[in-house]
Amino acid sequence: MAYTSEADKSAWVVFWAFLRLGLTSFGGPVAHLGYFHAEFVGKRRWLSERSYVDLVALCQFLPGPASSQVGMAIGLSRAGYAGALAAWLGFTLPSALVLILFAIGLTQFGHVVPAGVLHGLKIVAVAVVAQAVWGMARTLCAGALRITIMVASSCVALWLPFAFIQVAIIAVAAVLGLWLCKPLSRSVPDVLPLGITPRAGGAWLLLFLVLLLGLPLLAWLWPTTPFLMLVDAFYRAGSLVFGGGHVVLPLLQTEVVSTGWLSNETFVAGYGATQAVPGPLFTFAAFLGAAMNGWLGGVIALISIFIPSFLLIVGALPFWEKWRRSTAAQAALMAVNAAVVGLLVAAFCDPVWTSAIHTPYDFAFALLALVALMYWKLPPWLVVLGCGVVAGVLSAW
Repeated sequence: MAYTSEADKSAWVVFWAFLRLGLTSFGGPVAHLGYFHAEFVGKRRWLSERSYVDLVALCQFLPGPASSQVGMAIGLSRAGYAGALAAWLGFTLPSALVLILFAIGLTQFGHVVPAGVLHGLKIVAVAVVAQAVWGMARTLCAGALRITIMVASSCVALWLPFAFIQVAIIAVAAVLGLWLCKPLSRSVPDVLPLGITPRAGGAWLLLFLVLLLGLPLLAWLWPTTPFLMLVDAFYRAGSLVFGGGHVVLPLLQTEVVSTGWLSNETFVAGYGATQAVPGPLFTFAAFLGAAMNGWLGGVIALISIFIPSFLLIVGALPFWEKWRRSTAAQAALMAVNAAVVGLLVAAFCDPVWTSAIHTPYDFAFALLALVALMYWKLPPWLVVLGCGVVAGVLSAW
């Protein structure tokens, strides 16, 4: 269901909306989902609460960075393929440019942001995620059954912090939903205007498989072509990772350090810089590519690691959109949505809370940020920037 005028449905509007988020969305993938929720469900009303959580559930199933895939899907629903590209560019470009510059001039960009500012940004991410989890739980976890599924999902995710556990939790929740949940017959999901036919979706999924199987063969046939090997390495990394940006690190380290392309010291320095910038963690690929082959290498690595995410989301959405309209699918999604909230609760506890709240002063800071978001109704970007500045000033004393 569309909530805004046709004038808003342009790739430029999508680009500027996501560019602002790309400049201010600190805190990792879970925080990004919180920022997206506040901007596109709460403020702009581009999609409903239920449609948003359905998208999050789908992207938890797919390999790749869930927050970036959710962003692509939102852009796709607003302005077609151009909107998906605009959403990705706006959200990814700021951090990618900074990391490419850092890679090219490593000694000059080592201490751009004071540690106190970074800690303040982690604290405000606590408030952003808490607001999103609270709002989604109120809507999607009504009743004892769904609250139980939410709590159980959160506990399992915390007890078994493995890459594939999220997919297993959602699959089990879907089975429980089919068995125990009874949706209302009039409960019809909002329409996401995708403009992609199942045939086109199948073609995108086929292209994903062709590249996944074909690129290693091409790299083996022409081993002296450095950029072909770069595309193969980063495409594979983006295709085979479940669980977000942090999980991609072992794969990338194997590809670029174990092969001798980069030193481990440079790899670790780049990862540290990635924590200091907003946007998706997958932009770490831009640093690695630029450290190996300059600007061109950074651009190629960045595009290569995100191509699988685009192919999978545009390929899966037409089938997902049709499937979630059946009564059985609605029953499954009632439980899946509760499980997704539980996964966000687990991520809120660790690493969002554990990495940011160390003292009573940190808790007070996070509480003030939460009040600013929920009750003073300040825009998230202003709260982020304000907390960063205040934390930087306090750390200097």
